[in-house]
Amino acid sequence: MALPTQIFIDGEAGTTGLQIRARLEKRGDLEFIRLSDEKRKDAAARKEALNSADIVILCLPDDAAKEAAALIENPSVRVIDASSAHRTSPGWVYGLPEMSKTQRREIAGAKRVTNPGCYPTGAISLIRPLVSANILPADWPVTINAISGYSGGGKQMIAEFEDKAAPNYTEVPYRIYAMGLEHKHVEEIRVNGGLNHRPLFAPAVGRYAQGMIVEVPLQLWALPGGATVKRVHETIADSYAGERFVSVASLDEAAALKTLDPEGLNGTNELKLFVFGNEERKQARLVALLDNLGKGASAQAVQCLNIMLGLDEGLGVNLQG
Repeated sequence: MALPTQIFIDGEAGTTGLQIRARLEKRGDLEFIRLSDEKRKDAAARKEALNSADIVILCLPDDAAKEAAALIENPSVRVIDASSAHRTSPGWVYGLPEMSKTQRREIAGAKRVTNPGCYPTGAISLIRPLVSANILPADWPVTINAISGYSGGGKQMIAEFEDKAAPNYTEVPYRIYAMGLEHKHVEEIRVNGGLNHRPLFAPAVGRYAQGMIVEVPLQLWALPGGATVKRVHETIADSYAGERFVSVASLDEAAALKTLDPEGLNGTNELKLFVFGNEERKQARLVALLDNLGKGASAQAVQCLNIMLGLDEGLGVNLQG
C-alpha cells in the first residue's frame, strides 16, 4: 500500500488555506504536516516542514510566499503557490488546466505551480480562445469589468464588511477600487491571455461574501475579420468542449436570462461562460461566473494538486453536493 502524500499548507489559517483544508481534510490519501501556533513563527520549524513535505501549498501574502519558496532546498518537494507572487515568473507553471491543450501535462510534471487569481481565471478563459483564433487581435485595447464578493480581499476586506468594530467598517452595498490602474492581476491576465498590452481592468466589490462575475465587453463592428456573436460563441464553446469544470452556455440559454447571480456557483469548482450579444448592433458581452474562493482559488488549487498526484481531478474540489 502506498504511503499517504505528505502535505504542508503554509498559511492554513487564512481564507484560502482554510478553504483548501476543508476540501482535503477527509481524504485518506493525504497526511498533513502541522505546526502549532508557536512553531508557525519559528523559522527553523517552518523550514523543516517546508522541506519535509511531498507537496507544499503556500497560502501566504506575496512577500511571505517568496520567502517560503526560497526556504525550500529539498529538490523533491513540489509547490503550489496560491499567492500572486509567481504568476508570471519563469520556472512556474500556470495552474489553469483548461487554458490550453498542453496545460494539464505541464501541471502534472511541474515542480512549481502558481495558482491563478480569481479575476484572471474568468478573464483569461474568455480572452485567450479569441486571441488564439485571431478573432481578438493580441494588440487589442481590452477592457475587463468585474465584481467579487468581499472574501476575495482577505481578512482586511472581510473585516471591512463584517466587523463593526473594525476601523474601516462600511455598510456600502458596492464600491469600486484599484482606481490607480495598477491592480496586481493585470500583468497576469496580459501574459496568460496572450495580449500585447495591459488590459484596462475595472474591479469592484459587493456586499456579499463570495461569488464573482467577470465581463469583457466587445464592439464586434470594430474587430477585424468580420466577428459575429455566433462566431465568438462557437470559438469559446469549442475551446472548452468536453471540459469537466468549464461550461459554456448556449446562445439560447444566455438570451433567455434576465440577470445573473454572482453567487450562483458558490462552493464549487465550476466556471460558466456566457456570450450575451446583439447581432444587429454587432456588440457582445462576454461573461464568466465563478466562486472566487472555488475555481478562483482553493478548489482550483485542489484540482491542480490532484493532477500533480495523477488522481481524479474532481476529488474533493467541491464543498457542496
